[in-house]
Amino acid sequence: MLVPLILSTPGAVTAAHADAPRSAPGTPLPAAQSTVRQAAVQPSAQQAAAQSRQAAPHRLQNGTGSRSAEVTLNTVSPAVPDADGTLTLSGTVTNRSRTAISDGEIVLYSGQRLVSRSAIEQTAKRTGFQPGQEGTRVSGKGTTVEVDDLSPGQTRSFSLRVPVERLGVGDDGVHQLSVTLTGQSRAEPYEHVLGVARTFLPQYGGSGGETDMTFVWPLISGSHLTARTESDRRQTPVFRDDRLAKEIAPGGRLEQLVALGKNLPVSWVVDPDLLASVDAMTKPYKVETPEGVVAGDTRSNADARRWLNNLQEAVEDKEVVALPFGDPDLAALAHHGKKVSGTLGHLRPATDGARKTVETILHTTPNTDFAWPVEGAIDPSVVSVATSGGARSILTRSDSLRETDGLPYTPSAARPIGGGVTAVSADARLSKLFRDDMTNAEKATSAVQQFVAQSLALSEQNAAGTRNLVVAPQRMPSASQARAMAAAVEALEDAGWSDFTELGEASKAKPDPKAAKSVPSTGAYPARLRQQELDTNAFKQLQRTQSTLDDFTVILSQDDRVVTPFGNALRRELSTSWRGRENEAAAYRESVQAYLSELTRQVRLVQKSRMTLSGRSATIPVTVQNNLIQPVDGLELRLTSQRRIGLEIEEERQQVVVEGGHSQSLKFETSARANGRTLLEARLYTKDNKPYGPPMRFQVDVTEITSTVLLVIAGGVLLVVLAGVRMYTQRRRQGPAPDPDAPLVPGADADQRPEPEPDTDAATAATAATDTGAHPAGTADSADPDAPADVTAGPAAGTTPTDPPAPETSGTGPDAPNSTSDAEAPDTDTGPEKPDSPGAGEKVDR
Repeated sequence: MLVPLILSTPGAVTAAHADAPRSAPGTPLPAAQSTVRQAAVQPSAQQAAAQSRQAAPHRLQNGTGSRSAEVTLNTVSPAVPDADGTLTLSGTVTNRSRTAISDGEIVLYSGQRLVSRSAIEQTAKRTGFQPGQEGTRVSGKGTTVEVDDLSPGQTRSFSLRVPVERLGVGDDGVHQLSVTLTGQSRAEPYEHVLGVARTFLPQYGGSGGETDMTFVWPLISGSHLTARTESDRRQTPVFRDDRLAKEIAPGGRLEQLVALGKNLPVSWVVDPDLLASVDAMTKPYKVETPEGVVAGDTRSNADARRWLNNLQEAVEDKEVVALPFGDPDLAALAHHGKKVSGTLGHLRPATDGARKTVETILHTTPNTDFAWPVEGAIDPSVVSVATSGGARSILTRSDSLRETDGLPYTPSAARPIGGGVTAVSADARLSKLFRDDMTNAEKATSAVQQFVAQSLALSEQNAAGTRNLVVAPQRMPSASQARAMAAAVEALEDAGWSDFTELGEASKAKPDPKAAKSVPSTGAYPARLRQQELDTNAFKQLQRTQSTLDDFTVILSQDDRVVTPFGNALRRELSTSWRGRENEAAAYRESVQAYLSELTRQVRLVQKSRMTLSGRSATIPVTVQNNLIQPVDGLELRLTSQRRIGLEIEEERQQVVVEGGHSQSLKFETSARANGRTLLEARLYTKDNKPYGPPMRFQVDVTEITSTVLLVIAGGVLLVVLAGVRMYTQRRRQGPAPDPDAPLVPGADADQRPEPEPDTDAATAATAATDTGAHPAGTADSADPDAPADVTAGPAAGTTPTDPPAPETSGTGPDAPNSTSDAEAPDTDTGPEKPDSPGAGEKVDR
């Protein structure tokens, strides 16, 4: 039988029979079986050699003894061979010593049966060849292959096909296999083992207990969508970056998770936020970049539609467990978030939103009873928070919910922990097998072989009845980790010692009465995980954003355009994916708050400049501007004055309704009581009496009576005063009014009457009248410069005492008679007016 050996140097592919010479011509490797696990674990010989050559320069070449060479196993196929089948082992050998290796040969050792899970773990960790623990050397045709000389650091590939019957394995169970490189070096010129690699050979003949296995297949990603949407009718979404497009593209992580899980008997555990984000990408979208917001790649639209279609087909007739929307960090909420009012209120809407999202996008009804804390770590506060969100089953892990009674077997996963809540304890050993870098073929192969070996050891444990075990790997496995997981599940499915069940069934299985049911104390929560949690300040910032959102939505006529994207963004702020990414988490929270504040500022008061109010009443307009694309309603505008005595506002409150993209001016009627300066404040309030936006203040100068009015009134008062002075002076000059019943003076001749004394008051009045432009009556003669100085007044000649006095006349000639005989004669201003027109040059006062 020919056993192929692949060397890493060009043209160095040879085939060697155990007894054939080394120089036999090369024979190609047998065609690889087209199975998932082979594609996942077995790279090509050229790829393996390239990986080894790249890694070799980075390792110190100072190995000695059984560590002189490094042996890796990149393929063990099949993972569970039949007793009459053939086992293929392929890998590489690398010289880690400082001298050349010669006479090299690949030799197999078949070890003893490993009867416990601990023994399997110890074997996997052991390094170096340990005589007596490696078993017996396998002999016969096809059990060895020679290797050409190796220079220091040189790597060669090998492949060995061995019939299982030659391995000498008779009993069922897990057996150790050791692949060694024997030879000699210049430093140690004798034949000895230079390097060793170990693997496991599971053999099953139908014995052992019944085991039901549940494998959780997580479909979770980080937070990709922002709270920002475009103002168009469709509300075009904006993504933080284009990482999600790469994950769902052909060959991407999420694309491979769906493709690999499609034909596996797994329970899908999905974050509905991922579904919503991919669904948003099926239509035009935009992406934030350092240069600004740009349009997303149109090819991603087709990728998103194809990914969702493939996922719908993959989950058809299978269980879908929906986590709360956004996959909230339950431990962070329990340890920090519950200290901030309102934070826990996000859990119930997240659970309700999860159901609706999955039903809408995947057209299936999900199981929303599960909560999944980070790495399954729980304490009483984590359990309390999980149940407050509606969970009745908590997916924990056996390294958190530890066994204390020293059970000789692994109990079923379901554990009732009180209050109608079930803790589903996943097996820690199996769940943590796929955390390493599975791009390394050796590590991927080792993980698969350990998985099947551990599961067979579980099946062989002496336990009564059927047990239900759960495997819950890391939340976001890489593409290479997913391939290794798929290979392990497929190998176990074909092995025959386990049946696969759904997670819901595992949670309802009959619990083991001896299994641990006590939730670990708060102090037992891993410090490493606690350091990764969001702190209290993060939840306080979320609380502020929620408060701003509540105040904003009450004024909107179409609040769903804001509530939905921002509500989802707030739930994304709680995501488990932020662990270990504190700066990114803070930046995301700040971006949500900044965008919300930007929107709230689109409804604002237009700043007014200084105003001057004239008169007793005036109207003050205040303008409200709405730059949103939807109408706002539910706002109240209030205008108040700091000087209520000086300026009164008749109606201080008015309702505001403004159409989208418009402004509205509200007019406030005011009345002034006194002049002065006052400061007015206008502010918007919501229906629940909360201030909306900052106040707008402006100054008003109040002038009840203007300066022009004051001048007019002052002039009128002055004229009235002057008229009163004039009338008073004239009356005083005239003296008391004559008695109408007094007798006339008899026999008085005009020439004999005494000349009256000059009247100083009259002169004063005349002067005053001259200053104001008026001429006093009865002074026309004295004002005439041509009048003779000795002219006297008296009655006309020939008159008798009984005759009435002649009417007053004024003239300019020397013969003009005086109309009065003494001071008691009536003043001409109050006497009857002469019917004849006055003479030339006379001023008559009316």
